[in-house]
Amino acid sequence: MAYAVLLCVAGAGLASWAATRTWAVELTPRPTPLPPVREPASGAGLLPWLPALALVALAGGGAVLATRGRLRRALGVLITLLGLTVAGGGGYGLVAGFDGEVSRQWPALCLVGGVLAVAGGLLTARRGHRWPAMGARYERPARRTAGAAQRPGDGAAAGPVVGRGTTQAWDALDRGEDPTVR
Repeated sequence: MAYAVLLCVAGAGLASWAATRTWAVELTPRPTPLPPVREPASGAGLLPWLPALALVALAGGGAVLATRGRLRRALGVLITLLGLTVAGGGGYGLVAGFDGEVSRQWPALCLVGGVLAVAGGLLTARRGHRWPAMGARYERPARRTAGAAQRPGDGAAAGPVVGRGTTQAWDALDRGEDPTVR
């Protein structure tokens, strides 16, 4: 699981960063003796969807940790598709004939980042359902009715905490009570 998350996060982060760099500089000639006007264009300026998809893939890499089962596998497929699209944008930047001076290292890094995200997404889609999930303590407990019996080991009875001592406040949070509601 760690490899998949690292591949997704590193690949998407690299692609997001590379998309913000200058991919081409267009030179507009001016009358002599004035030098030509340089207009830089980043990957985000040439392909506006590219950094957005890279950021979604980056968020998906973190979401792998919070999901489980079929949802995690579906997330792996989504990250794979996002990575393919980002890699396609980087590949387009490599072969496109932009006007002026063209820098090929940034589209190449975007392509590499997309491929890394694809690898992480494929690993998640293939094996993600077998990885451990976050524990039940991170899930919101079901609301109990007033007459419901208290389970053994629950600690204090449900209801508003009076006195708000440090231990009592933490116990209230563990029970799922909202400390801001009085």
